[in-house]
Amino acid sequence: MRRFVHGVAAALLLILPVAAAAQEFPDPRTMTFPPLAFQVPKAERVVLDNGMTVYLMEDHELPQVSISALIGAGSVYEPAGKTGLAGLTGAVMRNGGTTSLPPEKINDELEFMASSVESGIGSDAGTVSMVSLTKNLGRTLEIFAQVLMTPAFREDRVELARRQSIEAIRRQNDDPKQVADRELTKAIYRGSPLGRVPTVATVTAISRADMVDFHRKYFHPNNVILSVAGDFTGKEMVAALNRVFAGWKKEAVDFPPVAVPAAEFKPAVLHVEKDVNQSVIRMGHLGIDKDNPDLYAIRVMDAILGSNGFNSRLMSEIRNAQGLAYNVESSFDIGKRYPGTFEAETETKAGTTAKTVGLMEEIIAGMTRQPVNDQELKLSKDTIINSFIFGFTSTAAVAAQKARLEYYHYPAGYLENYRDNIARVTKEDVLRVAKKYLHPEGMILVVVGDTKKFDKPLASFGKVEEVKLENGK
Repeated sequence: MRRFVHGVAAALLLILPVAAAAQEFPDPRTMTFPPLAFQVPKAERVVLDNGMTVYLMEDHELPQVSISALIGAGSVYEPAGKTGLAGLTGAVMRNGGTTSLPPEKINDELEFMASSVESGIGSDAGTVSMVSLTKNLGRTLEIFAQVLMTPAFREDRVELARRQSIEAIRRQNDDPKQVADRELTKAIYRGSPLGRVPTVATVTAISRADMVDFHRKYFHPNNVILSVAGDFTGKEMVAALNRVFAGWKKEAVDFPPVAVPAAEFKPAVLHVEKDVNQSVIRMGHLGIDKDNPDLYAIRVMDAILGSNGFNSRLMSEIRNAQGLAYNVESSFDIGKRYPGTFEAETETKAGTTAKTVGLMEEIIAGMTRQPVNDQELKLSKDTIINSFIFGFTSTAAVAAQKARLEYYHYPAGYLENYRDNIARVTKEDVLRVAKKYLHPEGMILVVVGDTKKFDKPLASFGKVEEVKLENGK
């Protein structure tokens, strides 16, 4: 029997190569596929009795509910002398307890129920979020509502958050990458709240009364958008939300004006002296906001330049061809309410600092001189279009996406038309926006590193301004 099996196996080995040779396999480089069919999911929009907007998406696959609140607040509204107020307020809202529940009780209850409630405030939005098992939804929702409406800002937790913030400030210069990112942002947004960073002095000046006042100014139901996703029925959820937020009244919100830098592109060279073997390089300038009609062409142009990983020009030349860096990229951070930034970044050994800077500047300038090729255009557009679906990986992500679109006043049909708008971008469009929105002659260059080890002085790129770090770091 064993001899028979061996004989059959030997015969098959002789036959299979012939069969494989006779069969024709398609060339993967010439294969075509139909367009990816994907419809943006819908969410139900309702308005509660107190004026709060809510987006609902039912999903009964798991016994879990996620809720997130977007609040019209942000660090852009805090006084200059108390920079850091918004961030501290957002942290202590959750960690400082509520007027009905001390923080220790909140922690114990949430841990027992395997629930979570978190809060925070960024530059142009505040967030309070929760996740709960369906069976514990009622109680978790009550705690969530209390954190949102009636935080206590207990004095000892305020002091703890202040000390933690000051310690973080004292350590902020330990990481050269963070230093470079911070200094470039400050330089691009000079004179604007968007460029402010907390200092020991500004955080020390923040009191509990400041946090209470900041919360009172901005936290009102008509200034909140909720996204709710998970295992519930819409009618029951709306009733529950109306119940827990009953008594929270509408109130007019007075937003202070936010100074935004003028679109002036003045070159600058900033150097931060630091005894490190690897230089950190950042360069960029003011960018655009979401209302710019050239948004889609800029997305494609930036993908070709530096945001599409190994397929981008920056990565192909500086890493793959020259071996000067492990990672290099660029990004147009599209501002949602205020102009964003264009930034390019990398890290390289100190001895190739000037060479890398010069090469990055040349690649960026090259985008403005001649059209991109057909392969670059197709690959970048396909990448953007095909990755679009990953913004909708869960019902919670979909509901949150809908809430953000309304919060930031995106036009109707933005998501539905996004892929078609990307697909319509041409080589001529890419060249046009590169010439209009890239300013290689007006970039701010920031380098953190040991000037004694540079291959050429930074002065070869312009007049150098030395940035002195606080605390001697």
